[in-house]
Amino acid sequence: MRHNFGAGPCILPQEVFKQAAQAVLDFKDGLSILEISHRTSEFEGVVDEATRLVKELLNVPEGYSVIFLQGGASLQFAMVPYNLLPEGQTASYLDSGIWASKAIKEVSTFGKANIVASSKPDNYTFIPKDFEIPADSAYFHCTSNNTIYGTEMFSFPETNVPIVCDMSSDILSRVIDVSKFGLIYAGAQKNIGPAGATVVIVKDEILGKSGRKIPSMLDYQIQASNGSMYNTPPVFSIYVSMLNLRWLKSKGGVAEIEKENKAKAYALYTEIDRNPLFKGTCTVEDRSRMNVCFVMNNPELEKPFLKFVEDNGVEGLKGHRSVGGFRASMYNALPITSVHHLIDLMQTFAEKHQ
Repeated sequence: MRHNFGAGPCILPQEVFKQAAQAVLDFKDGLSILEISHRTSEFEGVVDEATRLVKELLNVPEGYSVIFLQGGASLQFAMVPYNLLPEGQTASYLDSGIWASKAIKEVSTFGKANIVASSKPDNYTFIPKDFEIPADSAYFHCTSNNTIYGTEMFSFPETNVPIVCDMSSDILSRVIDVSKFGLIYAGAQKNIGPAGATVVIVKDEILGKSGRKIPSMLDYQIQASNGSMYNTPPVFSIYVSMLNLRWLKSKGGVAEIEKENKAKAYALYTEIDRNPLFKGTCTVEDRSRMNVCFVMNNPELEKPFLKFVEDNGVEGLKGHRSVGGFRASMYNALPITSVHHLIDLMQTFAEKHQ
């Protein structure tokens, strides 16, 4: 058995893989999901169900639209200011990692970005806190989970400014209050489905106020009014996302998966703190449940340890090059048995190298 701790595209449930594989062969009357028209009633039903499940699982209030788009979170870095930042105004950003910094970079095309706080000088090892969001900000942007550095926001500021959040790597992993946000966006390839789709949840009343003439493909209002079908959508990605959302619902929804994610994170962090060979890389109170980053006290042992775990069925544990060490990504579909397997390997390796 292979235990996949890769940061993404991520592990999905085996039953979802099997259902998706069958649909590639025969989705309807011998036709593959890859060859059907997106205008058929059958695929329109897929989009409708996927949209409905996102709303149900996240308890999305009335007055919000759920849209499936393309281009990943990286396109949202530009779409957000294009749609929400009027000319001459300023948007506020929290700089907590590389993806936040890339989002900040895109703002300059449309207006000004005010960085309210940054943990960059400390290599993004913590989530900045106690910052002020100017009341005249067009919106406040933050990144809820930082995959590279292993930090996660567990609370969000109280403000009358619309909050925009990139939740690409922890959406659907924990209960959130969607009503606190003006817009949430997330690339699918962590907890939603395969790469290719991006989910946007947007409060309708904040749209249409930028004063800009926006190309149709980049206009949230047009995309929402067309039910994610303004152009040919990422058919297969949306279909597999629907299957994965069904799976999550069958497990009891977000509240139940949050319990599992807490248990996985607790088990692995406990071993990191207990084992004399390892240490965490970020502030304890900001430790991500999705991406556990750690290094070895003796860097010379890192390559032997990585080879040891790979020889014993562990995939994707190598850390990002900007941090080094190891990164255990534990998205919804990763079973806790995989976490215990990794812990056993850490203990075995420690016994041989202490």
